[in-house]
Amino acid sequence: MKWATRAGIHIDRAACAWLIRREIDTEAEFVFVAGPAEVPAETTPFDMRGVELGHHGGDCSFETILRRYELTDPVLWRLAEIVHEADLDDERFDAPEAPGLDVVLRGLSLAGDDIHTLAVAGPIFDGLYEYYHRETLLGRAPA
Repeated sequence: MKWATRAGIHIDRAACAWLIRREIDTEAEFVFVAGPAEVPAETTPFDMRGVELGHHGGDCSFETILRRYELTDPVLWRLAEIVHEADLDDERFDAPEAPGLDVVLRGLSLAGDDIHTLAVAGPIFDGLYEYYHRETLLGRAPA
């Protein structure tokens, strides 16, 4: 399946692409466009104004996708808090990791194209997921 998002990705779009590949469509292909009017037919748009899988009701696109696909994994929801704060910076959540993650993803977007950013961001989100998964299992931060 093909998915479309705005070019020049960083935090929310990179996180959404990772989430889509991990939980929804392991064979996902991504197309990068300037805006909703350029979304090719037979693609699912995300993190763009006016699309179903965008910002809604104060949620970032990552949260919207979690809700739309009824993903209840508490670790994904912990990551959603970090992504939300990095993307929206509205202090809704206590996510001290958010500014650092935002800087890393912005830096990646400056160092390469969108395909490269997705390739490098994937392992970053894998690592964050594993860290918080183990924290949940142990009841404390992993050593």
